[in-house]
Amino acid sequence: MSNDDRFFTKVSDPERFRAAIRRFDELNAADPNQEIVDGEPRPRELLNAGRLSHWVMTLAPDASEPLRLASRCQHLCRWMIPRRSFEMTRAGYLQWRAGLKHFHAEKSSLVLHATGYPEGLRRRVSELNLKKNFPADSESRVLEDALCLLFLQFQLTDLVQKTDEEKVINALQKSWIKMTPSGHEHALKLNYSERERALIQRALPG
Repeated sequence: MSNDDRFFTKVSDPERFRAAIRRFDELNAADPNQEIVDGEPRPRELLNAGRLSHWVMTLAPDASEPLRLASRCQHLCRWMIPRRSFEMTRAGYLQWRAGLKHFHAEKSSLVLHATGYPEGLRRRVSELNLKKNFPADSESRVLEDALCLLFLQFQLTDLVQKTDEEKVINALQKSWIKMTPSGHEHALKLNYSERERALIQRALPG
């Protein structure tokens, strides 16, 4: 059974789960930012939500229903709050990131409420969206590993092309520190360009 097939099994109510996932995907399909995949433009956040779900199921094949839901809505409608809406300073960046977390959690909770999920499960998904109790919460660690692996697999190339090397190394080091040994193992197996691999070797201890 593939990750995609497994994602929809062993949930409390398959019809309700599919309805929530479908609504998350419909919302993310409205992303005006496009990424070319196999020659076709695709909404970026729709792509990334699917990629994140795939990584969560790779890391935790028996992932709980709240974790699966959180993986699909972690960056729900992210484009609605652009970086430029906050001051272009370090403080502005931190405010933007904090604001995004709450925006995603609140919007996701509304979808889950509309599709019939009870308060307790909605609260749990919000906790994961907000990364509460990280790194003590083991599920939040799975989600963080998945986010870092998504970055390394799909976003690192663009960052390397547009950013100076010291900033790339800093981003790599920050990601590595947040990851578990399992996440590290998967990260080292990804395909990188020669330049990317050289930067990773410079960034990582040992």
